[in-house]
Amino acid sequence: MISKLDDLLTHIGTGKWSYMHILPLCYSFWIVVMQAMNGAFMAPKLNFSCRPPAHAVDRATPISALNESVILSNVTQDCAYSAEDPVTGEVEEQKCTEWDFDNSTFSSTVTSEFELVCGWEYLRALYTSIYMFGVFFGSPLNGFLADKYGRKPLVLIGALAFVFLATISTWLPNLSALLVARFLLGLLQPNTANTGYILAIEVAEPRFRTALGIMLFIPWAMGEMFLGGLAYLIRDWRTLQLTVSVIGVVMLPFFWFMDESPRWLAVRGDHDRAVKILQKAGKWNKVSLPPENEVMALMRQELPPTKVKCEDRGMKTVVKSFFQNAAILFRTPKLRLITSVMYLDYLVLAMVYYGLSLSGGNLSSDPFVYMVLSGLMEIPAYTGAYPLVAKFGRRIPTVMCCFVSGAALLVLTGVPKGYSTVIVTLALVGKMAITAAYQIAIFFSSELFPTEVRSRGVGTCFMLSRVGSMAAPFITDFLGSAYPASPSIVFGVASLLAGTATLALPETLGVALPDTIAHLEERNIGATSSCCKWMRRPSEKEEQQAEKLYSEKQEAKI
Repeated sequence: MISKLDDLLTHIGTGKWSYMHILPLCYSFWIVVMQAMNGAFMAPKLNFSCRPPAHAVDRATPISALNESVILSNVTQDCAYSAEDPVTGEVEEQKCTEWDFDNSTFSSTVTSEFELVCGWEYLRALYTSIYMFGVFFGSPLNGFLADKYGRKPLVLIGALAFVFLATISTWLPNLSALLVARFLLGLLQPNTANTGYILAIEVAEPRFRTALGIMLFIPWAMGEMFLGGLAYLIRDWRTLQLTVSVIGVVMLPFFWFMDESPRWLAVRGDHDRAVKILQKAGKWNKVSLPPENEVMALMRQELPPTKVKCEDRGMKTVVKSFFQNAAILFRTPKLRLITSVMYLDYLVLAMVYYGLSLSGGNLSSDPFVYMVLSGLMEIPAYTGAYPLVAKFGRRIPTVMCCFVSGAALLVLTGVPKGYSTVIVTLALVGKMAITAAYQIAIFFSSELFPTEVRSRGVGTCFMLSRVGSMAAPFITDFLGSAYPASPSIVFGVASLLAGTATLALPETLGVALPDTIAHLEERNIGATSSCCKWMRRPSEKEEQQAEKLYSEKQEAKI
């Protein structure tokens, strides 16, 4: 008789049934990233000039032609014009109400269509930030719904709604409706991406889970590259939005034929349905399963009754419990240190990652090539993160990646504008380093927090990361418009600060995972010498648990 559910999945192996789930979910990552990152092409910063009204054009003078003392401090030279009053003959300054935009790069954008300039620039940043705001609220809501109603319904319904809403947003007539649609898209993203990630991990053969956790992010990087190429070919924002939306229709039929997670069904007590799905998986993968009664016995043995009771709680109870128990992360000195540093790291890493991803218009004369190269640089960061931490530990690689990113961005600020190749190279080095740091931080945090509070610790870390991703567009667009070098300075200094703070954390390579807060507090976490009794190589079971945690926690990054 097979003793574990993981053993059963290992016995089933990897075959057609596995690919039927994993490949569509990889494609869904590809679709999602093109909505998350399209602000670089939909609402870019554009050169513009004031267009005086027709009745004033004969006597209008560009504000830049006036003496500087006449120009108001809160008005730029393209936001006002001067005109001579026909009665008094006095020169009066008038606010501009219409503008001409530079269409040499884009034929039409959200920026030009809705005239997001001269006091309305923040709405360009809001176009991207409000999507992240939706993800901020969607992630915990999605987690509750996925645990209560299952993985497949959330993935299927979420994908249908996501593609439908993305397509409909192409024809929305005003900015308010478009921003609402962007928020709802962000709210829906976790249904497809986060739940899809969990489903893929739960149906995967255990020995491939960590590799799959990395592989699922490669389509994300490829989606960035594809978006850059597609935006180069399609310069009208509505046509581009329609194109990146309708290609998502291709994945919808595959979601219909996917099965529910047998692991979730087993936990919920739906043993009959779980066994049928496992039998189907064995048939598709050409593997003979043990007798049905043995598999059923395994389901009953693996199912703790308390889990089912826990998952039947209402949303109000879950939210109340979250806030009541969140303070536990700051209750003791060592746990407080871990929580504070990881909160800072997640916030900074997400802010710098999204900030650099959306900075093509500021850092490069060709935003399309920048987006392609930006996605390309993520691939070695994703694939190299796990081998790096396996050999050198968690703390030092995180610190070094943060320092490399920070140094590259700060050096970038001193490079003259004419050296565009050097500027882009430094920015991409910073992007690759911060992406690797983000991946390592996910693994690191899952080992630092004790089992008793691990879900709460890592979950709230990801909530802070959403705050960083929401802030990134305002730093790149709003702050960058006033002081062009400021985004690189902010991101560079923040990266160095995160790296320095990480030095205060203990190394977890070769260390048993802490189970309770008391166990954590008993440890001498400041020591790194081998003489410390608590520092030992983990058992094979503990290593497998660490790898599983790494894969399971990456889903919240999306």
